[in-house]
Amino acid sequence: MHAHIRLHPDDDVIIARSQLVGGATVDDITVRGLVPAGHKLAARDIAAGAPVRRYNQIIGFASRPIARGEHVHTHNLDMGPDKGSFARDHAFGADLKPVAPRRHASFQGIVRPDGRVATRNYIGVLTSVNCSATAARAIADHFSRRTNPAALAHFPHVDGVVALTHGTGCGMDGSGLGMQILTRTLTGYATHANFAGVLVVGLGCEANQINAWLATGHLAEGETLRVFNIQDTGGTRKTVDKGIALVNAMLPQANAAQRTACSAEHITIGLQCGGSDGYSGISANPALGAAVDLLVAHGGTAILSETPEIYGAEHLLTRRAASPAVGQKLLERIRWWEHYTAVNEGEMNNNPSPGNKAGGLTTILEKSLGAVAKGGTSTLQAVYEYAEPVTAHGFVYMDTPGYDPVSATGQVAGGANLICFTTGRGSAYGCAPSPSLKIATNSALWQRQEDDMDINCGSIIDGTASVQQMGQHIFDAVLACASGTPSKSEQHGYGQSEFVPWQVGAVMCGVGRGA
Repeated sequence: MHAHIRLHPDDDVIIARSQLVGGATVDDITVRGLVPAGHKLAARDIAAGAPVRRYNQIIGFASRPIARGEHVHTHNLDMGPDKGSFARDHAFGADLKPVAPRRHASFQGIVRPDGRVATRNYIGVLTSVNCSATAARAIADHFSRRTNPAALAHFPHVDGVVALTHGTGCGMDGSGLGMQILTRTLTGYATHANFAGVLVVGLGCEANQINAWLATGHLAEGETLRVFNIQDTGGTRKTVDKGIALVNAMLPQANAAQRTACSAEHITIGLQCGGSDGYSGISANPALGAAVDLLVAHGGTAILSETPEIYGAEHLLTRRAASPAVGQKLLERIRWWEHYTAVNEGEMNNNPSPGNKAGGLTTILEKSLGAVAKGGTSTLQAVYEYAEPVTAHGFVYMDTPGYDPVSATGQVAGGANLICFTTGRGSAYGCAPSPSLKIATNSALWQRQEDDMDINCGSIIDGTASVQQMGQHIFDAVLACASGTPSKSEQHGYGQSEFVPWQVGAVMCGVGRGA
């Protein structure tokens, strides 16, 4: 096995498989100083101001002359004077591939009475506002299998009762973008196939009035959707008691759910990467992309997101857009983010995070080029705004922030019934009501944190498996997880605290709270 990885013959850098020390020889290149594992080594002399390529794509510009064999990172590589706004060939649809032959795998899913197909069978307790979060958690805690196993002892087919609370719902413009996003997110969760029933608990005086939300989401209260306010019920204790009683009334029907053979076309995956490193775009992300191509061939759907983490690589997506309108909508979201970050006195290259940089990623351009690999090579069928219902089948895009809990919350609201999450640093994450598979980019992480990881793609770096082999392995794991096999994050109880709707807009005084 070589001590380095060369991704493209025209690249200006190669990637260290393990730590390299000064004086060592790699591919006839003499190493100048220490180069950590996963980091970049200059394959040739690079002049100051010259573009630097990885994946045969620009990842930044040399901020000073870089000698052959030198470590390439934040000390000598940046976004350049134009902050990454150099011209890219968006060429809508230029790289479209023929549609793959239809395939017909199946999994053991749960078919709801209206035809929706679930991968899990939860009862959810949602909140309209932060003020009702404590009551909602108390309701769910009563049914915890860890602290009160008797509560669900007679309902083995119910995966649990989860409280999904948030920190907003008041102090915001009742018709602004922030409220639109919140109500859209709550609607997506209230109607999610993985919930057999949902309670929504409010306070009563908040900006996000439950009745207004029901009307906006075209929802109606019934046996599987119950709503009430603390102020109307008579306080916290009575609210908790009422919530427990309503969940108890839902449990028999929820427990009647049975798994049956369902087409893989009913699987919708949210694609995430967090705690990325220099190997993410080489191993786990392209392997997940290969799994996405398999899922699409089976009629399923995959949602790529995290707009700040496709910045600089969006042209690779527009080039396989199903139509110019789809490609243009993606570019419109990119422009929105450029404006949004500027208004907040930031810039797109505020990402990567310190952990990403420690793992070998230098600029957002480099991170994005690896991140888009999660989307495979299939046609980009549609672009959605945050938490919009995903109605298209195949590979689609949803505009979300790059922060994983916020991004995945939008994907699940859109209909994702499973999450695939790659990591090179060891992110701790889960996502109720949709299970989350964690995919390690390197074997050192797998060995260190196997307790949290479901799949090791470090075998690609180690040279013992190909991207396509690992893609098939991930696809098989998706079918098993969708059929009920618990993920590591589910075993640890992750999922409730990771519900984080995207908050945008000004925070104003709340209803009745003074000026």
